Amino acid sequence: MDNRRADPGTTTPPEAPPALEESPRIAEIDAVRGLALCGILAPNIVAMTGIRPTAPVDPGPAAHLYETLLHQRFFPLLSFLFGLGAVVFLRSARRRSERPRDVLLARFGALILIGAAHQTLQPNEILLPYALGGIAVVLPASWLPRRAVLAGGLACTVASLVVARGGITLVPGLFLLGMAAAEYGLPRLLSERRRPVTAAFAITGTAALALNLWQVRAGGAAFDTPLPATAGLVTAAAYAAGLLTLLRVPRLGGALTAVLVPLGRLTLTNYVTASALILAADALLDLGGRPRVVAVAGTALAVLAAQAVFSRWWLRRFRRGPLEWVWRCLTWWRLLPNGLPDGPPAACR
Repeated sequence: MDNRRADPGTTTPPEAPPALEESPRIAEIDAVRGLALCGILAPNIVAMTGIRPTAPVDPGPAAHLYETLLHQRFFPLLSFLFGLGAVVFLRSARRRSERPRDVLLARFGALILIGAAHQTLQPNEILLPYALGGIAVVLPASWLPRRAVLAGGLACTVASLVVARGGITLVPGLFLLGMAAAEYGLPRLLSERRRPVTAAFAITGTAALALNLWQVRAGGAAFDTPLPATAGLVTAAAYAAGLLTLLRVPRLGGALTAVLVPLGRLTLTNYVTASALILAADALLDLGGRPRVVAVAGTALAVLAAQAVFSRWWLRRFRRGPLEWVWRCLTWWRLLPNGLPDGPPAACR
């Protein structure tokens, strides 16, 4: 401690708040997040435009493809990554604050505001439920040992599948599983080792194929069982493991990274702006009144193309996306810099 006495004629300026240096990002996690964002777009178009609000009793080929490839196949990834990201954020907050859980609570509180605003565009959006679930599930679980978090996640997920047949009830368990994955070092494993990821893809891909074929054979009767939600969960894991395997392929991995990582880094911005774009497309094309597979697919591709271009352009100039920056400022309750003085990140060059 410096015991020198200050000159009575001078005043000591107040200390500046500690700088919130950027935490290193994991490209593989951002890429999986970007894939999940792409995958939920078509289901969101269906839900927002009222094309088919309920599962059909006797699905046709197009409905089978939708149910086995898209419906409930991507939101598990976002839920899992939300829990994983909460642990990563909490670790970062511990380096910057003496009360890191208060900061995490403020982060969830800020997301409540963003989610509530987003519900004016999309009543069935996930941000508000995720924020409330973060307060009810993630924050209390942050005091538990990782074994308890893993056991709780497995128990909640199995209970959701067996009792409630999945859906929104899967979210708490997936939050916990994501937290446990972070505590057990999954992000480091993804960046350092290849064989476990390839093996995971082989196992989950085979299981997903079998479960989806089973769901197709069961037809409309499948929706009265845990089968669709179970198939969706396994398919989501297969998608993630498959993408992580492809990211390690020369050239192809670079191309996927260039598209998916910027999308994943701007997940919040892209998720919210997609709702506005979907509503605009519905007003123009009458997607709900005249449901057409080509129109839905074209709308999804157009939205993703626009967001991919915007995300890369934005990240050449700024650290975080527009809404990501707003969320960060609300979390720390101060205006934070967002410029990018040292050039664009490698994934955007």
